[in-house]
Amino acid sequence: MTNNLPKLTEDHPHYETVKQLSTLSYILDNSIPIPGTTYRIGIDPILGLFPAVGDYLGAGVSAYIIIKSAQIGASKATLSRMTLNIILETIVGTVPMIGDLFDAGWKANLKNMTLLETHLNTPQIRQKSDWWFLILLLTGIILIVLATTATTLYLLNLIIKALLA
Repeated sequence: MTNNLPKLTEDHPHYETVKQLSTLSYILDNSIPIPGTTYRIGIDPILGLFPAVGDYLGAGVSAYIIIKSAQIGASKATLSRMTLNIILETIVGTVPMIGDLFDAGWKANLKNMTLLETHLNTPQIRQKSDWWFLILLLTGIILIVLATTATTLYLLNLIIKALLA
């Protein structure tokens, strides 16, 4: 988990929550070293190897990070960027093999933690998001996951019909 931001100090009111979310993001995106390289992946791209279920689990845990970020005061702009990272990861992640490689490189959860820490470290007045906005963002994630699953199943059905014809 390396970024160039000053870390939140222990006296910051949201230190413990950010620390927990950082640990979760690290596990999802960076916890497993690739032998013989300096590169690391997390369990998120491994979950993506399981069709549909992996995408749901990954998006669900990523959505949890967004919910907790909203609870500690992330702005609408920050939450929107975080959601776009997850949506991009979800859409590209549905492409077999390429999506898993993208997921291993994109590391949306670590990007989202950088966005959250940047927001919390900014000395300007922070505008908190409202719950309706958060519900809208989470609904967007759910719809994207469902749409990509439906598209994948439709394409798989076409392929199977073409092979059996």
